[in-house]
Amino acid sequence: MKGLSIIFLVFCFFLVSFFIDETSAADDQANINNDVYIVYMGSAASSNGYYHAQLLDSLLKRKENALVHSYKHGFSGFAARVSAEEALELSKKPGVVSVFPDPLIKLHTTRSWDFLKYQTDLLIDSNPNSNSDSQESDTIIGILDTGIWPESESFNDKNMGPIPTRWKGSCMKGDDDSSSFNSSTIDRDFQSLVMVGDGRVFKGEAINFSTLKKSPVHPLIYAKSAKKSDADEDQARRCNPESLDESLIKGAIVVCHNDDEFSMDEIKEQMQELGAIGVVVGNDKLGAVASNYGAFPMTVISSKDEAEILAYINSTRNPVATILPTDAVTPYMPAPVIAYFSSRGPANYRNILKPDIAAPGVNILAAWMGNDTQEALQGKEPPLFNVISGTSMSCPHVSGIAANVKQQNPSWSPSAIRSAIMTTATQNNNKKAAITTDAGSIATPYDFGAGEISPTAPLQPGLVYETDTVDYLNFLCYSGYNISKIKVIATTIPNNFTCPKESSIDLISNINYPSISISGFKESRTVTRTATNVAGDGESSYVVSIDAPKGINAKVIPDKLQFSKNGEKLSYQVTLSSTVSSLKEDLFGSITWSNGKYKVRIPFAVSSSTSNKGSDN
Repeated sequence: MKGLSIIFLVFCFFLVSFFIDETSAADDQANINNDVYIVYMGSAASSNGYYHAQLLDSLLKRKENALVHSYKHGFSGFAARVSAEEALELSKKPGVVSVFPDPLIKLHTTRSWDFLKYQTDLLIDSNPNSNSDSQESDTIIGILDTGIWPESESFNDKNMGPIPTRWKGSCMKGDDDSSSFNSSTIDRDFQSLVMVGDGRVFKGEAINFSTLKKSPVHPLIYAKSAKKSDADEDQARRCNPESLDESLIKGAIVVCHNDDEFSMDEIKEQMQELGAIGVVVGNDKLGAVASNYGAFPMTVISSKDEAEILAYINSTRNPVATILPTDAVTPYMPAPVIAYFSSRGPANYRNILKPDIAAPGVNILAAWMGNDTQEALQGKEPPLFNVISGTSMSCPHVSGIAANVKQQNPSWSPSAIRSAIMTTATQNNNKKAAITTDAGSIATPYDFGAGEISPTAPLQPGLVYETDTVDYLNFLCYSGYNISKIKVIATTIPNNFTCPKESSIDLISNINYPSISISGFKESRTVTRTATNVAGDGESSYVVSIDAPKGINAKVIPDKLQFSKNGEKLSYQVTLSSTVSSLKEDLFGSITWSNGKYKVRIPFAVSSSTSNKGSDN
């Protein structure tokens, strides 16, 4: 980086991803041919609608109604219908930074489904039992959520066909007192969204900044170098405002390190108050998750990138940086990565392996009410979409897949569907390597359960592990509940059911779950699993393969399952034995049954701990 005079940094003002379908390239070219151009004229402070009109009047071949829109909030400029020659002429006018075509960008929110399909190594017939291409439209998914806005374009049911006749519920009413299934009442232009300086998201304005090259540079300063004379260097490095010299911070882009002593919002507010132009924060944990910093240019980088930037700062007398629009990087590698906030195991009951599955839940573009956002509080129009991360984003992916599996296999129980999802999961990323955590370590079943969910493989899992009513009742027995207490909890109890004479928490490992977890492990333990043939092929033979960690010997009896009909159940035993005197850490492996077409995999975890208290994650 030696000798560089400028370092280009990308800041996340507000990340809004635009996902384009396979026909979008042709569509964009057609839109460019409509001769709509964006004339970019710098910051919003220089906005002058009268001058915009004057510029158009100066053209010899100005068309009637040429001015499409004047921009004044995030930046200064306008959109106009002009020819390519006129656009070139405009680019030479005083005050014009750049002129470029304005393509229509279609909003497409299914990137995560495409991403999941890329991970699947088994081609699955997604509709094996029907010749209808629209059978999935008969699937009903019930949603309980206080944040849904039924008028959102995300819930537009255009071309989806009528509501299934078996639907007995009612549809939420919108503000106009019409059914949320009725798309005719929605008359809004959500074709495209845009964001640049003040954090607003505009509707109906497609702006492309990819050709924007002229950006002002600002002084780049390391927070540690901007400390007060009597301040602690380490506190200054963390952007502690009490340790920083305001005269050095004002007008500069500040680089600091955050090890969670201050929240990102605190750093943003503190640096704004000191007059910083923008902030670059080094934090390995937060870098993979998009955040909304409103109008303030701010970004999170890895410690590796932080070191490179500091090397640049130290290599020149006057380090500078420029602020460029956010770019969405797809496909990103490696992916998936288990986020730092993801729920981790072991569970409270170590003899049940949790979590079950991992699904897309980071940086998901979703419909957004925006009532509590900074824009709404300031009386501005709130964004209609937001990039959100968390369990609330991963759950809809799993729910949609589960609903599709149920629609294709209406007789399957919830536990069969769960099994199909878990046993067909993948453990590799898009670089064909093991999935890792955000910290870079190899992910374990405590991080992602069975692995990353597949959108299509659960439709044809080959075998399923059904957890029936007796399994759940035995779980209560093994957990210390007597039959009288169980009758208070459970609504369905077989007449002849009694708790097993031997009831121990260790026996929870025998519940027919599509994973195995053994706690308090010493020398050896044997558990039983029962698989059900759902391949529909009648006779089918499955052979077992075992992936055991160093220190554990695993044996499966029998090592071959011969099914003679669909729906048949066969059991097998798994014996795990220690090959070392004592376990130093939890160990993980897997058991996979395959008939050449299907691979049915369940993970296992072995722990010497007897505690049933989960981890702090």
